[in-house]
Amino acid sequence: MAEEVSLLIFMTLLGSLGGFFFKRCTARGLRLSLYFIVNLGIGGIFYVTGALLNIWLLKLLPYTIVYPLTAVTYIWTLVFSYFFLSEKISRRKMFGVLLIIFGACLLVVK
Repeated sequence: MAEEVSLLIFMTLLGSLGGFFFKRCTARGLRLSLYFIVNLGIGGIFYVTGALLNIWLLKLLPYTIVYPLTAVTYIWTLVFSYFFLSEKISRRKMFGVLLIIFGACLLVVK
């Protein structure tokens, strides 16, 4: 089960990276440019790879584990937005992430 959980965490990382690059492609507006296309393409690759890994994980693990643990994506998103998009992290956001981690632990730990 440890290998599957590692794959699941990697899948959430891919999904969050996809969203991060989608955000980057809109940073200069929605006009079609090389910057837009490159970031859209990179985001799409990460997002689709994460989705395919999600499908594979659904074969290996119960749906009641895989789907709720996709919430780990929000942890990655918080980290990326802080370090790479200079977004502020409030106590409220940090508390929400701690609740996500706690909930994920409840699902995985027997």
